[in-house]
This record gives sequence, C-alpha cells and structure tokens, in this order.
Amino acid sequence: MKLSCPRVIVGVVSMIQNLRQQEFDMPTRKSSAVWEGGLKGGKGTYNLGSSGVGGAYNFGSRFEQASGSNPEELLAAAEASCYSMALSGALEKNGTPATRIATTAECTIEKVGEGFSITRMKVNVEVSAPGLDDAKLQELAQATLSGCPVSRALNPSIKLELDARLGS
Repeated sequence: MKLSCPRVIVGVVSMIQNLRQQEFDMPTRKSSAVWEGGLKGGKGTYNLGSSGVGGAYNFGSRFEQASGSNPEELLAAAEASCYSMALSGALEKNGTPATRIATTAECTIEKVGEGFSITRMKVNVEVSAPGLDDAKLQELAQATLSGCPVSRALNPSIKLELDARLGS
C-alpha cells in the first residue's frame, strides 16, 4: 500500500494534535484542610485528595517540637517524591536507569520580619544506577533540582540545596 504525501502529513499533524491534547489534559490535584479554633489553641486536619491519606496538625507540631504533622512535612514529601520521579526520567534518558533512588527533603520555616516563611528546601538523594559515575550524577541531579515541577513551584521563593550521592 502506497501512502500519498498529503495523507502522511495529515496523519502526523493528527498525531501531534493528539499529543498536545494529552499534555493539556493533565489532572488538577486537590487536597483539603480544616482548622478549628485560634492559632495557638486550635487544631487542624488535612486530607490528601484521592488517596484518603490525612493527618492532624497544630501550632505545636508546626512551630515547636510537639507530635503531629505540619504543612512543611507535606511540602517536603511533595518535593522528595517529585524529585525522585524526575531524576528517574533523567537517568533513563541518559541511558543509566536507576535501580533505586532514595530521596529525603528537609523543609525549613523561619521567622522573617513579622511573619514566618519557608526559607529552604534541602534535597538529599542517593542513587543506585549501573554505569553512572559521580560527575554525571551531579550534572543530572542539579538539572533535576531546577527542573522538577515542585522545585520549579518553590524557586525562586526559597533556597534549594542538593546533596547527591551514588549508592551501592
């Protein structure tokens, strides 16, 4: 069967339009929170959208050392999970797919002026990937830090730091 040039072009244009449509049909994610009471004596709960995961937080768990969760831990979890996925993609594209990526993120909140601000997110990552050397890891890890969606949402609002290591 012989395809004519206009038919091929129409097919390619249709394929590109389908890909573009898929890009714009990305889901919007939702989470929710409820706060009851005043700032210091109140308490809150959150729910992470469709997962059903949730927790409790309060003034002490956010600004002191009390037990419970806090928004900074949630933001750190978002950074760690997003960064891991983005680095996985970069390593695959490099031809050195990872067998394991272990990421932690440390989110710092500090008093700035009259209020509080999230001032720093430090990402620590250990990568096991056959054939990957440290120089290439550092290059890909740094590019990922500025390229993953959560990092991009945070930057330039806060200082992003990275510590990347090869694992066994």
